[in-house]
Amino acid sequence: MAEIQPVRAWRYNPQLSQRIDDYVSPLFDVVSQKQREVLYHNPLNSIHLSVPRQGDDPAGDALNRLIEWQQTGVLQQDVLPGIYAYYQYFRLPGSTREYCRKGFMCHIRAYDWTENMVLRHENTLPAAVNDRAELLARTQFQTSATHGLYRDDAHELERYLDEAMLDPLCQTEEDYQGARDVLAVIQDAQIIRRFQELLSDKQVILADGHHRYEGSLSYRQARMAADPTHNGHEPWHYHLMYLTNAASDDLRILPTHRLLLELPNELDTKEFLERLGLYFVVTPQEEAFVLPEIIAGKQWAFGLYLDGQPYKLRLRPDAHALLDWDTTPEVKALDLTVMHYFVLERALGIVGPDAQRQWPGVVYVRNFAECLKRVDSGEARAALITNEVTMDEVEHVCHTGAVMPPKSTFFYPKTLGGLLFTSIRDDEPVPYAPFTPCV
Repeated sequence: MAEIQPVRAWRYNPQLSQRIDDYVSPLFDVVSQKQREVLYHNPLNSIHLSVPRQGDDPAGDALNRLIEWQQTGVLQQDVLPGIYAYYQYFRLPGSTREYCRKGFMCHIRAYDWTENMVLRHENTLPAAVNDRAELLARTQFQTSATHGLYRDDAHELERYLDEAMLDPLCQTEEDYQGARDVLAVIQDAQIIRRFQELLSDKQVILADGHHRYEGSLSYRQARMAADPTHNGHEPWHYHLMYLTNAASDDLRILPTHRLLLELPNELDTKEFLERLGLYFVVTPQEEAFVLPEIIAGKQWAFGLYLDGQPYKLRLRPDAHALLDWDTTPEVKALDLTVMHYFVLERALGIVGPDAQRQWPGVVYVRNFAECLKRVDSGEARAALITNEVTMDEVEHVCHTGAVMPPKSTFFYPKTLGGLLFTSIRDDEPVPYAPFTPCV
């Protein structure tokens, strides 16, 4: 049973909320250093709580600023608990269609992975988890929601969310991604109970925010160890999550391409292509800009832009049986698994997922044009262009308990920090008793 709870959110006061664009910020793992420096110039921007400026004690600085904002009324806590509807309106490059990703923010119990209530699809880096756990332990304040997916083919909750959106609390003009973000709240106790009932028999797939979620797990585990008499319902058992319906057509996953900064072991272009030819049909192309189009919808097909020359790569039919990594059939079937095994391991000699995660010669780039530009400038030797992962693939992999190659998914758009915050202080009451389904 996935237990969710409404929250008494902390939000920017009504005057500041009218200019919410000035105070929202990108998530800690996507905000660039350049963006950070711009946002730090605004003394009230949420970046100061979510990604405090590095110094002697960043988490302590965030706590001091939080206390100041609460005492001076910059942040105010809503009187009634609620579930917060969060819509993001956006367009994709080359399309005139406006999408609307519909979801809601609430607390969810911070389940251990072994409980199989919240399912992951990627591994985490300990340093990033520790950073999030330390910030949470010092502030006891959750500054941005992770993104979780539940499946409801009947789309029952959307009608309640749509009703709430008739009276929004705040909205951005256009965020850093070009999306428009709208926040509203549901405070009707009966409707909130229905949200709890529907989620009570669902598993949740963690789409985005693995490090923040594990930071909550780490903090919860430390608190439980320190207090063996805890009752299981203290505020620190819960984690702030943005939940969206995996059955929605407006849930978009964009591809993340691989940029090879170098060819290891003094490998030259000719030998690299020869090694690729052992496993792929390698077809030179006239123009690089057609690479995404000619691989679209084709299994185990990739674009390669190497030293200014484009190629199409298509795995040979008999080659896939050579893939001998110790993982599930669902993971082996993924395009990115094929790319990482046959290109990074077999052709480049970077053996095994662990070595590939640590290899500094590969970087992950979402923008296709940027890939071409960085190869043409000499900053990189090659770009590997891939298709996006589908929602079906994400669900199939997660339900096997396996994980995907790094940076397999990019759920678009990213949620924003700063629309609301939640407290998990010891004196913060749990709004409702945990929901218990009828037997």
